Amino acid sequence: MASPMTGRTTRRSVTFSRPFALSDLVGIQPAGTYRIQTLDVTLDGLSFLAYRRVSTTIELPSVGVARSRRHVIAIDPLELETALNRDSTENAEDTQPMPNTSITGHKK
Repeated sequence: MASPMTGRTTRRSVTFSRPFALSDLVGIQPAGTYRIQTLDVTLDGLSFLAYRRVSTTIELPSVGVARSRRHVIAIDPLELETALNRDSTENAEDTQPMPNTSITGHKK
């Protein structure tokens, strides 16, 4: 008889300050805070505790239905991290001061 799979579930919230897209999602998603859930299972037969990622999901608000309803979509965790990094980089660029481009007069 196979032993039941044991594992862990990690939940976190991520915030996008700009609209974003992921290949597993239809269309551009609006800026906002999204809940992410990751499920990892333990690897048996090792002399140390190790996990293997089974799934990563994002909760999207349902459009046109009750606010309490949400869609849960499986996503690529590496693509999510890339999108979050891009979002934070673009945000940092927006907060950089503009270079001084004023023209100074010359005395003759």
